Amino acid sequence: MSLVFRTPISIRFAHCDPAGIVFYPRYFELINGVVEDWCAQGLGMSFHEMHMVQGIGLPTVHIETDFVKTSVMGDELIAELRVIKLGRASATVEIRMLGQEQDLRLTARLVLVMAQVQERKAIALPIALREQMQNYLAT
Repeated sequence: MSLVFRTPISIRFAHCDPAGIVFYPRYFELINGVVEDWCAQGLGMSFHEMHMVQGIGLPTVHIETDFVKTSVMGDELIAELRVIKLGRASATVEIRMLGQEQDLRLTARLVLVMAQVQERKAIALPIALREQMQNYLAT
């Protein structure tokens, strides 16, 4: 059975537009935060470690998003992340954001590519990261 990474998200004033709902570009920041939390907590390598120490990164090269239901300031969401596919240098992940009643707010599918920061060139996923990612691979 594969793992699902879960992390809480508090919807803040800064996420919302004048109508009081999450302004859709802010969801992309929240999605990136979920990936960053997954790397640190789920995979054991923070973005700081990747970028500043190892000289590698995991940028998003493709994203598809469905905005299912609005969220408002004060909402407490749960984000779930699963790995859908692992390639030599890439991981395709699915993120779902759910409200407190398990109501779906958003789904996103991202392709993340391991890259050298300086050269901005794709490289193979490091073995240790790949092994950790496989724990989250949906079966």
